[in-house]
Amino acid sequence: MTEHAHSGHSHAHGHTHGVSPDADRRWLRAALILLTAYMAVEVVIGVLAQSLALISDAAHMLTDAVSIVLALVAMRLAAKPARGGYTYGLKRAEILSAQANGITLLVLSVWLAYEAVQRLISPPEVTGGLVLITALSGVVINLICTWFLSKANRSSLNIEGAYQHILTDLFGFIATAISGLIVLTTGFQRADAIASLVVVALMLKAGTGLVRESGRIFMEAAPAGIDPDALGDHLVAADQVVEVHDLHIWQITSGQPALSAHILVAPGGDCHKVRRNLHELLRTEYGITHATLQVDHLGEQDDDELLTLSPGPRPEQPSGSHCDDSHGPVHRPGPHRH
Repeated sequence: MTEHAHSGHSHAHGHTHGVSPDADRRWLRAALILLTAYMAVEVVIGVLAQSLALISDAAHMLTDAVSIVLALVAMRLAAKPARGGYTYGLKRAEILSAQANGITLLVLSVWLAYEAVQRLISPPEVTGGLVLITALSGVVINLICTWFLSKANRSSLNIEGAYQHILTDLFGFIATAISGLIVLTTGFQRADAIASLVVVALMLKAGTGLVRESGRIFMEAAPAGIDPDALGDHLVAADQVVEVHDLHIWQITSGQPALSAHILVAPGGDCHKVRRNLHELLRTEYGITHATLQVDHLGEQDDDELLTLSPGPRPEQPSGSHCDDSHGPVHRPGPHRH
């Protein structure tokens, strides 16, 4: 007996939150308008004051603006219904956006690091007072934008990417304000380049995190916090289950885990009941509501194979009539459970 069970589309979103996509877009647009207007002012002042810290903050603000535009475009694409060859729709567009955000942060950080080192070697005359005033106003602008994005749904890696951009920028402005104060009070011109390097370090940290997280989703890795082996052991410990194989866990997009597995049930067992129980276990214990389980009775040949298992490493795939090309470990009850 073979059974395919798909969870309904009503459960496609593993994360529920009180903010609607429309509200998310409104908060993002508000932050975008504020950032773009301030960025234009800051570039002009940065050139006049000869401050690399201000220019690097402005460049980072440009990536903030781009990250929000990408987030808005990705949200619109992700909302489109699944059709044609895109059976999940375009939900992964959000992860592409998050990855693009991470890569822009990394590329920009390399350029700014080079410029900062050049200025450490031969520092130009920086107008400290102008830098201090501009950076302090930048702190205020970024605090407002950070608040805007904190109101949106940050369980989306896409929105989290834009949020990380702006939060990094906020810390950068604080470093720049401190450098402006140092230049103003002590005349130590290299403080500006040092502040730029602080911004670079923050950009590297945020960029690496975004690229790593988006990369995990693209590589179909299990969601962080879910151990596939432990989950397989949990499933095979359920009543009437004698084997679990072809277990795959991945994320469709951030906050939407999915699972598929082949479950073998003891002869005479109730496949329908086992499937329902396992779906409930996955939903309540792991938050996985998009699951496809193939549930079969264990055949006589498989039964003999299980009863004559000798101690030692288990085969990577079950023999007999089930899944000759199965992937990954086989989970069975008893002392040899993987």
